[in-house]
Amino acid sequence: MTIRHCFACARQHNGPVEQLILKLLGRRDYKPSNLHQLLGPLGLRRHREAELEEALRKLERSGQILRTKGDRYIIAREADLIPGIIRINRQGKGYLQPDDSTLQEIAVPESATSTALDRDHVLVRRDAPRGRARPGEVTGAVVRILERKRAQIVGTLQRGRQFLYVIPDDPRIPHDIYVPEPRDLGRQVNVGEKVVVDLHEWASRHTNPEGEIVEALGMPDAEGVDMLSVLRNYRLPLHFPREVLQAAEDIARAHPSGNAAEADAKGRIDCRSHWVITIDPDDAKDFDDAICLERQGEHWRLWVHIADVSHYVAPGSTLDEEARKRGNSTYLVDRVIPMLPEALSAGLCSLKPDLDRLTKCVEFLLTADGHVVKSNFYSAVIRSRRRFTYKEAIAVLRRRPSHDPIEQMLHRANDLAQKLRAARFKAGSLDLDFPETKIRLDAHGRVAALERVENDESHQLIEEFMLLANEAVAARLTSQRRPAVYRIHEPPNPLRLEDFRQDVLSHQIPCGNLSQRGEVQKLLRRLSAHPVGAALKIGFLKSLMRARYAPEPLGHYGLAKVNYTHFTSPIRRYADLLVHRALFGRTRMAPAELSSAAAHISDTERNSADAERDSKEVKLFAYLNGQLSSGRLEKYAGLVIDVRNFGFFIDVPTLGLSGLVHLSSMEDDFYVFEPERSHLIGRRTRRIIKLGEAVQAQVAKVDTFKKQVDFRLVGRGDGSAKSGKANFPPRTSRPR
Repeated sequence: MTIRHCFACARQHNGPVEQLILKLLGRRDYKPSNLHQLLGPLGLRRHREAELEEALRKLERSGQILRTKGDRYIIAREADLIPGIIRINRQGKGYLQPDDSTLQEIAVPESATSTALDRDHVLVRRDAPRGRARPGEVTGAVVRILERKRAQIVGTLQRGRQFLYVIPDDPRIPHDIYVPEPRDLGRQVNVGEKVVVDLHEWASRHTNPEGEIVEALGMPDAEGVDMLSVLRNYRLPLHFPREVLQAAEDIARAHPSGNAAEADAKGRIDCRSHWVITIDPDDAKDFDDAICLERQGEHWRLWVHIADVSHYVAPGSTLDEEARKRGNSTYLVDRVIPMLPEALSAGLCSLKPDLDRLTKCVEFLLTADGHVVKSNFYSAVIRSRRRFTYKEAIAVLRRRPSHDPIEQMLHRANDLAQKLRAARFKAGSLDLDFPETKIRLDAHGRVAALERVENDESHQLIEEFMLLANEAVAARLTSQRRPAVYRIHEPPNPLRLEDFRQDVLSHQIPCGNLSQRGEVQKLLRRLSAHPVGAALKIGFLKSLMRARYAPEPLGHYGLAKVNYTHFTSPIRRYADLLVHRALFGRTRMAPAELSSAAAHISDTERNSADAERDSKEVKLFAYLNGQLSSGRLEKYAGLVIDVRNFGFFIDVPTLGLSGLVHLSSMEDDFYVFEPERSHLIGRRTRRIIKLGEAVQAQVAKVDTFKKQVDFRLVGRGDGSAKSGKANFPPRTSRPR
């Protein structure tokens, strides 16, 4: 069939017209043609010119085709132009994730990012291989912004000699934004206030962008403004639409007792007589998962119950559309932005104790050492017997079992979980767990306490059972060839791994070939026992690809899983809700719809992670600035994690951040950097400052705009920090 006939057929049946244009432009005998010249080969008469023009414009906006001089159209890739999403780090370097997942990531130097902002859809010209380029390295430059991800920027209003400007909160935006005097806001806007700016067209990196203030949030130190700035910056909704709330409340009102309806329990496996328990953080309200374990002869029978959100949230409903739009719940330091209204998320779907709840269950039969003999998947109804916090669970596990059958089950579950954990690491899974710093706030939103949260046995118990269920569900979906979204974690770029390896070697730590998983595991064990290991482990995480969602089971590098998905948190992740429907539903999503959904929820997850990090930062920086203002400086234990000729970086576990001690603050001596030994030495005292040294420090300076902090030592070397900056690296969570 000719292209002409294909096009006519596509128009008759509302087919993918753009695909036919791509097919024509991709032919070997195609010569670059303009709009009028394309009419004939596509079988269109002149009265359809506007129709063709719109299709071409759509393809051009997506970056798939390019309009050259003379308004002739070609496939963009033929000109080494690659469309994709650009990620920009805090140092200004970009990384393009091509729309075509078969293409390699492209590194974009800071000088070549043009006016691109983080997560923009851009067109990058791929550089020709250079003689000096490292083997396998692909670089490029942004040539066009196809679509802005963000139309609004949050920042602080300032006044220059002749104009107003806004300093963006996001340090990845390298320029201040020029703005006119605010209008139509209902009140006077003062210099120093946090504001929201509508960004205008920005054509050149060499000029400052311009915009218009559309909302004034208030002074940065006013109560609530810090979190409101984060909400606006990441476009997080404060409220649900009225019709969405109404839909959730209607469902809740149909269950006045708080229990799942007995009619809904019909046809389900009744597990209400089982010793089902939940284990969650102490401030959790949405309980997605519950477990039960019983001994059966020489085997274990394990039930992993997951809240059956799909029973209440129908595809295409107002609840479903809003949940898809949000993609996931977002856990800011002072609040939760839930994916579902509270009537469901903390109510009818939450697996609360002493209430009948509907679940999707994965039931396992396991050998004594944790090998899966068989698994079964079904809808169930449960009644949780007890709700444990992680603190309560670890207290039970660290004492001898009592006569309480639930506590005895908890001990047995822990024994089984540890066997599963050992087998997982033996199979190649990487230990990427980090302690986290939880910020407790007072009634006024100020930091009241900083709490170190360790990944102890109570966390590991739940984690191992959830991993087991996720893997089993993924295996079932692939074996039955059901279209679904999978949680994937692609292997790291070898160049990034080699850069990390050289960094490790520079610290005089042995490191083998990191392309071999066994060598990675050896290094991670070595780092766990090394004074600078935690900092280097963060460096390793940064060298990895980011976990994401995809419609194909491409495997999970960090977990060493061939098949893996997310099934266990449908209250707070839309991905899990899609997986529930794929496993138990009769309708199937089309490939294009799945691909679009996977890209969208990967994006919302990244957006939420950035917002959660920023919400912690603003509270911590306010807390540290409060110490500087009051003069009541706290002392913190730190470890030297890097030594340079201008100072040394220390990691402060209590705060969950790293910072710089500049040499200008060291007044006890003049220190000289000895690069061959990677240490500083005092000329007079001969004091040596080296990697892994334990120090006591106080905060010296906080730069809230650049997200940087300086420290000074307490005791020997005490002084006043005069200059120098330090990055505030995020405590990256494991990629699962």
